[in-house]
This record gives sequence, structure tokens and C-alpha cells, in this order.
Amino acid sequence: MFAVAEEVERAEARIRPYTRETYLQRSEYLSALGGADVHCKLENLQHTGSFKARGAMNKLLTLTADERRRGVITASTGNHGAAVAHGARQVGTACTVVVPEHAERSKLAAVERLGATVRIHGDDCVESERFARDWADEQGVTYVSPYNDPLVVGGQGTVGFELHRQLEHVDAVFVAVGSGGLISGTAGYLKAQRPEVGFIGCSPENSAVMAASVRAGRILDLPSLPTLSDGTAGGVEADSITFDLVRALVDEWVTVTEDEIRDSLRRFVDAEHMLIEGAAAVAVASYEKLARRFRGQTVTIVICGGNISTETLHTLL
Repeated sequence: MFAVAEEVERAEARIRPYTRETYLQRSEYLSALGGADVHCKLENLQHTGSFKARGAMNKLLTLTADERRRGVITASTGNHGAAVAHGARQVGTACTVVVPEHAERSKLAAVERLGATVRIHGDDCVESERFARDWADEQGVTYVSPYNDPLVVGGQGTVGFELHRQLEHVDAVFVAVGSGGLISGTAGYLKAQRPEVGFIGCSPENSAVMAASVRAGRILDLPSLPTLSDGTAGGVEADSITFDLVRALVDEWVTVTEDEIRDSLRRFVDAEHMLIEGAAAVAVASYEKLARRFRGQTVTIVICGGNISTETLHTLL
């Protein structure tokens, strides 16, 4: 494993002019639920509406002039694609985003508004990633992985850098997990500063590939059922650097049902008066499920994104 904390510190210095230090906001309703002091790290207020802007920007800022001239390609269900498209515009390079067939249309529209070209390929994000990597090799352009890259993990880990500065004490951090980039970077940095902090990995029951892989001791190729947490849905590349990081850094796993995700999202919107997406609601629902265990402790929930379509929101409400 690479030295995550060192990579995060380099990323912090590199991306600071291009990303927001997001608010850490105390949640009165979540604190009252179980008697903990609960704070929400509002990555839904980050550029492009999710934490993905951090990792994408860190990778793109390392491109050489020739690499920028050639352009970049990535694969994404939406949030990472928008983040790469946004970052590509900042550094002045062309961007293509490969998406699986089930990708949410509102997120694809956001990618296109940012000037990227969208190409649809595959039923699962792993298929899209494989296709994008092969295309990058053929065309001689840079592939920007959503998670399987130390620079991307380092960028995502700046969430942990900010948490360390914003909160004097924290006992546990809840993070939604898809392929593991966010929790790998955030836990990798924060645990290097505060080894006692517990990290809880949160997944939807309908697509908990990383959690199942950790239990099995190897990356599994599993089908995923439809889920409101589209940002964490799908598989994991067979050689992903995040697997060993997650195995070493995540202290506990929680899975939640679609009903639990739906109910938590509604409660959060009603109480906090801001939009979050399904993946963020997975972390909220996971805390709600375990809230009584954390009475008297200080807890952070990473609200990883706020990109939810009006159609989905209408259905939920």
C-alpha cells in the first residue's frame, strides 16, 4: 500500500485553489436520535455536487502539457464524470466520459453541460471502466480512474484533512462505500493523525460488492440490483488499490435496505432543508441504524453528494 497520508497532504496543497473546504455542520435531529454529537460533512456543497471533484482535480493537475493536449477519458455513473469534466475545463483539456446503460440521465446531462462527450457502454461500471482504459491505450490519452489511482484516492482524502482541522475530537466516521476511494483516502489520512477514530463503511444491500469482497478476502464479481444509491452501485476492478486499503482501514460494515435509504433521505431533507442523493442517504441510514451505540460520542457522517434527479425526488416525496 502507498502512503495515503503523504499523498493526501500533497493533494491538499495542489487542489486548494480549485476546490471548496466544505462545511461541517452539526445535525440537531441526528444528535437527538441517539444522544451522540453528530456532525455532517457537506460534500453535497462541493463543486459539481459531490466529493469527486477532489480526486479528479488532483489527477488532472498532474498532467503534462502534452497529456493535456491529447485529452482525458474516464468512466462513471455520473458524479465522477461531472467532476472530471469540470476539472478538464479548469486545466484546458478535452474530456470523454464512458457511462453504463443504467446511468441516471440527469447526471449525464450535467456532464454534457460541462463540455464533455458522453459515450454509453456496458451494463456495469466495471465494464465501462475496462472499455475506457482500453480506449485510452488505443487513442494515447490519459485515463482518469474513479478510484483505482493513488492521486485520486489522495484527492478524496482531503475530506479527512479538513475533518482533522474542523473537529477537535471525533469517535466515528460514517462513509458510503462503492469502490472505496473516499473511505480509503479519508480514513488513511485521519487514522494517521488519530488512530483511535473508527470508520464505518456503509453500503446498500442491493449493491454491497466491496463489503462482500472484504468478507471473502478477495474482490468478487457480483451482480447489483437497482438501488437509490446509484453513486455507490456496481463492481470493483480486480486490481483496485482500494481493496487492501479498505481491508486495513474500515473497522465495521453496515448495509441498509432501499426502504431505509428512502426514509432517511426524506428525514434529512425535511430536517436539514437541503438535498442529498441516495449514496449520502446510505451513510445517514447506517448511522440511524446504529445510533444508540454511539450515545455520548462524537460522530461525523460524510454527506458525499447531492445530485438527485427531480424524478427520483418526486417519487421519494
